[in-house]
Amino acid sequence: MYAILDIETTGGKYNEEGITEIAIYKFDGHKVVDKFISLVNPEREIQPFVVNLTGINSNMLKSAPKFYEIAKRVVEITEDCIIVAHNADFDYRILRTEFKRLGFGFKRQTLCTVELSQKLIPNQSSYSLGKLTRSLGIPVTDRHRANGDAMATVKLFKMLLSKDLDKNIIKDNVKKAVSEKRLHPNHKSIIEGLPAETGVYYIHDNTGRIIYIGKSKNIKHRINQHLTDSNPKSKKIQLQVASVTYEKTGSELIALLKESEEIKRNKPMHNRALKRNIFTHALYSFIDDSGYLNLKIDKAKNGHKPITTFGNIQSAKSFLNNVLENYELCQKLTGLYPSESNCFNYTIKQCHGACISKEPSDIYNKRVEQLIHNYSYENQNMIIVDRGRDIDERSLVYIENGQFKGLGFFDLNYQITNQEVLQSIITPMQNNRDTQHIIQSYIRRSKHVKIIKLPN
Repeated sequence: MYAILDIETTGGKYNEEGITEIAIYKFDGHKVVDKFISLVNPEREIQPFVVNLTGINSNMLKSAPKFYEIAKRVVEITEDCIIVAHNADFDYRILRTEFKRLGFGFKRQTLCTVELSQKLIPNQSSYSLGKLTRSLGIPVTDRHRANGDAMATVKLFKMLLSKDLDKNIIKDNVKKAVSEKRLHPNHKSIIEGLPAETGVYYIHDNTGRIIYIGKSKNIKHRINQHLTDSNPKSKKIQLQVASVTYEKTGSELIALLKESEEIKRNKPMHNRALKRNIFTHALYSFIDDSGYLNLKIDKAKNGHKPITTFGNIQSAKSFLNNVLENYELCQKLTGLYPSESNCFNYTIKQCHGACISKEPSDIYNKRVEQLIHNYSYENQNMIIVDRGRDIDERSLVYIENGQFKGLGFFDLNYQITNQEVLQSIITPMQNNRDTQHIIQSYIRRSKHVKIIKLPN
C-alpha cells in the first residue's frame, strides 16, 4: 500500500518551513482507496515568491486547521504505507519536522518518483513534475497546488509500476508486508482481493520473491485454479505462496507481451518448466519455376523469416483456408490441394487458373503480396491500439521498421503519433520470435484492434 502525497509550504529557512496545504492519496497499486486534502494554517509568514507560485496566501489560511488538528488523520492514512512523492526527501522531511514540533516521532518508508523516473524513463530533458508529466501525456490540473500535484504523482507512479519489468517496486513492497504480518497465508483472503479482469499476476513467496508469473482474462479465477488444483505444479505453488500481486492491462495482447518479457527477466522457479516454443509452425513464401508466388506451411525454422507463425499445424491450415476466398488464392499454390494439374476450386470456378498458368503470374502475385503485407509487419512502422485499463484509456504496441519496440498506455485525448511522445510513453521491450508470434497471432484473431500505419 502506498501513500502518495504532495505538500505546499511557506518557504523560508531550512527546517523552519510550515505546511500550507497537504494532499494524500492512499493507493493500493491499482486504484485510490482513500484520500485526504486540506489547507493548513502554518502559524508563520508565507514567503512572497511562494504566494506567487501557489496562489495560497495568509487570508486563505486564517480559518484552516493547524497541523496538530490534522496530525491524527495523517498518521492514520499513511499507516502501513510507503510514502511516495516527487522529491520524497523534501516532503518526508517537512512531515517529520511538523511531527517533531508536536513531540511525536513519525517514521515511514519512502519512494521518490524523481529517482524512479530517472531509472525507468531515462533521457528526459527534465524530471520536474510539470515537464515530465507533460512529456508523458499525463494531464495535470492545479499545478503547484497539493491536490493537483499529488494526483499527477499518482498517475506518474501508476506508469512507473507498469514500466518496472523487473518488478523491484512490488517485490520490495510485498516483502515488507509479508514480514510484518508473519502469518501463514490464507488462500481465501488472497483470492478475495483479486479482480476478475484481464492482466498479469505475480505469485510471491514469504521473502517477496516472484515464484510464478502468468496472464489471464480473469485473474481471480486463474489464481483460484492455482490454489485449488491438485497437479504437481499447483501443489508446489500452494506450499510456497504468501502473496499475489497483479497488474491490470485491459488488453490481452499487452498481458501476453508483458508475461513473455517478465518471465524472461525474472526467471520464476515455477515458470522454468515452460521451455517449449509458443509456436511450432509457420507460413513461408517462395517463387516457383513458373514465376508464381507460392505459400507453404512448414515447421518453424531458425534463420528463416516467416510471414506469420502458429501454435500448431491445425491453426495454420485453418488460417489458410480462411484467407483463400478473401484473397482469391489457388488451393494448389497454397499447398492445400496437391495436384499435378488444376486445383479443385478451378473446377467450380472459384480459382482464376494460376494452378495451370491460365491467370498471369503478376496479377496473381499482387494478391499474395497483399496478404503478406497485411499479416507480416516486416519493414513497417505502426501502432496497434487496443483496450486500456479504464474507459478513457487505450493501450498501444509500437512497431518500428518491423521491430517490436515496446508497449504503453495513453489518454484518449493525447496525440500518440508524435515520435518523441511515443518514446516517452512506451515501456521498451525485447523483439524476438515469441513477441512476433504473439503480435501476429493476436492481430489475426482480434477484430477490435486498430492499426495506425506510420510513415517509413
